[in-house]
Amino acid sequence: MRPFCLIALSLGLLAACPAGAQMSLGEPVATAGPILTLDQNRLYADSRYGRQSQAAIDAEAKALVAENRSLEAALEAEEAALAERRPGLPAAEFETLAQAFDAKVKEIRRARDARARDLSMRQEQSQRAFLQEVVPILNQIRTEMGAELILDRALVIWSSPSIDITDLAIERIDRTLPDTGTVPEPAADPPPAASQD
Repeated sequence: MRPFCLIALSLGLLAACPAGAQMSLGEPVATAGPILTLDQNRLYADSRYGRQSQAAIDAEAKALVAENRSLEAALEAEEAALAERRPGLPAAEFETLAQAFDAKVKEIRRARDARARDLSMRQEQSQRAFLQEVVPILNQIRTEMGAELILDRALVIWSSPSIDITDLAIERIDRTLPDTGTVPEPAADPPPAASQD
């Protein structure tokens, strides 16, 4: 999974940060040249901010899966009960009950799909927020190294390990960003009941 659509941080983009926003984050590192690389996936996944944000989202995803399984079991039981009643019901009454059950299943599926989409969107929002937060840190490293461009390693066929700043960036991000990543609260409505008399 690729957390960022932005895969090249150019001098022009990074220079847009106000000079006052650039922070002192330790001694300058050695000059590496005009181009630096980093692994954007690992930048998020291995930073404390990213790990904590992802852990919160993963916990919600796990809870959603458990809820889905519980709803599925309840719906299967309701369907079986309806099938058992079929021989003793007039055809028109059974058809009405079957249509109502089908509508309930579709509504539950719609609500569950919406929850899953919301969770995925919040994960993307967390990753975008992370990138916005780390741009000044990456800019500081770029300045210290005298570079003009930072490229995602995924775009590069080959590069020297000496120009990769991923580990350095993670170290500085962990010293700078809050302990917990930002994960917006879910906007989805509570799940509907699986069965209702």
